[in-house]
Amino acid sequence: MVFTKSNALFTGVSIALFSTTSSFASDLSLGDANTDLGKVTVSGWLRANIQDKDYSDNDHKLQFNAAKINVNYDAKKLFGNFEYRCYQFDTLCDFSSLVNANLGYKFNDDNRITAGVQDVPFGPGRGWSTSWYGGIVVNAGLEDIHYLGLDFQSNITNSTKVDLAYFAGDAGNYVGKGYDSSRYTVNYVKTNVPGDSSYNEKNMFVGRIDQQLPNFNIPDLNLSVGGSYWHSDIENLTSGDTGNRNAWAAFARTNYKGLNITLTGGKNKISNKDPISPDYSVMGSFDSTYYVANDADFYTADLNYVYKDPNQRFTLTPYLTYSSYVKNKSNYKDSTRNIIGAQLDIKQFSMAAEYIIGKNDVFINGSADSLAVGDDNSTNRMLNLLFFYNF
Repeated sequence: MVFTKSNALFTGVSIALFSTTSSFASDLSLGDANTDLGKVTVSGWLRANIQDKDYSDNDHKLQFNAAKINVNYDAKKLFGNFEYRCYQFDTLCDFSSLVNANLGYKFNDDNRITAGVQDVPFGPGRGWSTSWYGGIVVNAGLEDIHYLGLDFQSNITNSTKVDLAYFAGDAGNYVGKGYDSSRYTVNYVKTNVPGDSSYNEKNMFVGRIDQQLPNFNIPDLNLSVGGSYWHSDIENLTSGDTGNRNAWAAFARTNYKGLNITLTGGKNKISNKDPISPDYSVMGSFDSTYYVANDADFYTADLNYVYKDPNQRFTLTPYLTYSSYVKNKSNYKDSTRNIIGAQLDIKQFSMAAEYIIGKNDVFINGSADSLAVGDDNSTNRMLNLLFFYNF
């Protein structure tokens, strides 16, 4: 099993709750979205970081960490998105990966279809927490997932939105040193480790409903609940048999002025058709591979408050995130990651500070077994400071 903790700098999550960041950036735009030709908008960021770990003294230096390029296209009938990430583990862009590349068609204001590599509509959104490091559910391959397929989106009513999606397979692997794990999204992967089985997920059917609730005549209060279901084939490339995934997630969101609360919970059940390791499977991303328990419940609770300076000089967003992967096998230890953080945005610059507490956490002093049987069950901590230039 290949697992390199130095390579596991970030899970890659850039959550939509931080859209406030781009409000200070000067996006490069060309065209008009209300025409047939449409509008193209280019944006992104450059990021540096410094870390302090209670389990290591090797990371006390500021260094370039990552860059993102994002291209959005919007027209009367067509729309699309392209996102690519570049990371530095040892040298500039020694790991880089496609995130999204898709094109869509608007049937009308309420119905559209998207084709290509895109967000999987599972859970409350692309990301379930405010943090840049992401919750533990990201590393279990259930959050911030991007696959190749079709997604039909419909606003059935003004308060009800539905996604019906089919994904043929994952988005593939890209530039890196991680064999099949040189990819942004956590996927079931091929392994070159003797004794480990390789897997491929395909034929994914995903559905989601998102329902806005009455606000009890309270101004500025927004409430919503929803649920999603995910069924797919898990191809065991070693045994030649095909198992499946059955997963569901329920979520609730509350927004009152600047206060945002998101609660997510669900279950992940995998049949990998493996006679040697039926209780866990090999997954990977960011040049690292590790084991993930096949039967687990998962939970994420996220709270943030967006304070906007009345004089529009800055935005400050403190946040709290709790996440867990609770395994349903008696001798497997549960994995948790809790994050206390804040982000400050001033014009085109941002700074974020995150204090991360992990237990049986694959990327917080963990091992390849963290998300399966677990580690020594000790608590580990890391301070993560990030600096952005947004364009």
